[in-house]
Amino acid sequence: MQIRRMTSIALVTAVMCLISPFMIYIPVSPVPVSFSVFTVFIAVYVLDMRDGLIACGLYVLLGLVGLPVFSGFTGGAGKLLGPTGGYIIGYFLIILIASPLVHRTADLRLHGLALIAGVAACYALGTLWLAISTGLSFDKALLAGVIPFIPADLVKTAAILVAGPQLKRAIYSS
Repeated sequence: MQIRRMTSIALVTAVMCLISPFMIYIPVSPVPVSFSVFTVFIAVYVLDMRDGLIACGLYVLLGLVGLPVFSGFTGGAGKLLGPTGGYIIGYFLIILIASPLVHRTADLRLHGLALIAGVAACYALGTLWLAISTGLSFDKALLAGVIPFIPADLVKTAAILVAGPQLKRAIYSS
């Protein structure tokens, strides 16, 4: 592995670990609004799909072993087995779905659609796990774990559509 590639993966992993713990609790859901999805979007733009998956995997592994990198400065296996675990695993789906298109075209409309499709897949997995882990019906889990987060995730999508191409240019032009 080249030094530049390893450094890029490490830096994106560090950004994920530093920013993802910050969150905002909302009273209608056991799932907080966090900045994790935005950090996954950064991985989509800055790294290719393989390296983005590696960075996300390192982030999840660091959280799994107990480092406080998940929302609310938490970590450990309990977090992955708890109500938010499906959403955390869903970050891989965002990268798998969005990264190929983001790196094949400069069309921001297509980037936005790819990011939204990735988040929708993350929502689906997360909602399924939320329902299983809490005993909620799928409908109630959807109301608690998705509906309140759509506006924030649309804002995150818009923000990365502005910042992502600039980050990518800044990193790869040097």
